[in-house]
Amino acid sequence: MVAPQALIELEAARAAVLDPITPLESEAVELARSLGRRVAGPVRSTDPVPAFDNSAMDGFAVRSADTTGARGERPVWLELAGESRAGHPSEAGLDPGQAMTISTGAVIPEGADSVVPLEDAVREKGRVGIGVDPPPGLHIRRPGEDVAPGSEVISSGTVIGPAEQGVLASVGAGSVSCYRRPRVAVLSSGDELIGPGDPMRPGAVRNSNSFSISGLVRESGAEVVLNEIVRDEPAATREAIGAAVAADLVVVCGGVSVGEHDHVKGALIDLGFEQRFWRIALKPGKPTWFGRRGETLAFGLPGNPVSAMVTFLLLARPALTALGGGLPDRRRIRARLAADRAQTPGRTEAVRCRIEPGEGGWTAEPTGAQGSHILTSMLGADGLVLVPPGEGTIEAGETVEVELIGHG
Repeated sequence: MVAPQALIELEAARAAVLDPITPLESEAVELARSLGRRVAGPVRSTDPVPAFDNSAMDGFAVRSADTTGARGERPVWLELAGESRAGHPSEAGLDPGQAMTISTGAVIPEGADSVVPLEDAVREKGRVGIGVDPPPGLHIRRPGEDVAPGSEVISSGTVIGPAEQGVLASVGAGSVSCYRRPRVAVLSSGDELIGPGDPMRPGAVRNSNSFSISGLVRESGAEVVLNEIVRDEPAATREAIGAAVAADLVVVCGGVSVGEHDHVKGALIDLGFEQRFWRIALKPGKPTWFGRRGETLAFGLPGNPVSAMVTFLLLARPALTALGGGLPDRRRIRARLAADRAQTPGRTEAVRCRIEPGEGGWTAEPTGAQGSHILTSMLGADGLVLVPPGEGTIEAGETVEVELIGHG
């Protein structure tokens, strides 16, 4: 009798996936299309932001020396010398005894050193009464106050969100160098699988993995280039995987165990993938396979829908992050378990949970029944409690490690 292959520990499996992964090449991306992309290389500003002294308020630009002692009941009256509007700076400066109407963002006129808000002044025909004594520099934004020339505004590996797009626009970056999105092929193996809109037949199972795994791929910043159902036949399995290997990463859900109709593992090896591991000390997710062919990565994930999502989150998502130029750090927190949880001998258990704030820190509340077929256990789940292997019970209130689910 052949001894069964030893299960690889979760952290060892993760290390095998990530060693080594080289980020994909970069490409220029228009700023308007850059949301969600990851920056390849730091972005620096060539000019200061703001680019000039400008007003932080609607009001009046003044020389502070002209307003000494001004009070609401005893205003200082100054001659109005024109207007500086946003986008339309005044060509004239201020002489002693003069003020200028100014709008927010407008250039501070020559000679002015302070801005008095509208509510602190009274305007009459041709002049303005200033009711405060402002110090020099009041309500004036200085050049480079936000961004100094030559400073790094976005670091390499940053995912571009709305704020990053705004900052890039402010420094004049009409396009940005980004890592190419990883291309991912998603295959679901099984004669029993039908689409969500197909008529039900005896023994059929609606294919959820094509949707949940593809969704996780996109949330990970990657692109789904193929999403198909594969029948449980050796030739069909090999043909489908052969068409998928042009992708950077191949994910096959189901067909990777030891049954008579499980052909995925053999097809991957036949197509030149080197097996790095098969079977993990993880519940759910034990029959997980990983291999490489050159720079192409392949995962054979379990067919059970929760097992597929859990193993993708713990193993494939870090790989996509690394391929996309990010740091695949463990996204984990410590939390107190809300309910007792029996340990599983020899395997880490990933328990779906909601994370709630409480006195003294976070609390992890299991989402309900935790079977690998209970896909609704992923609804509302914020994380995966990683219950260490053992033969005892982790009691409520004990601190556990939680892998966060949300991408970010």
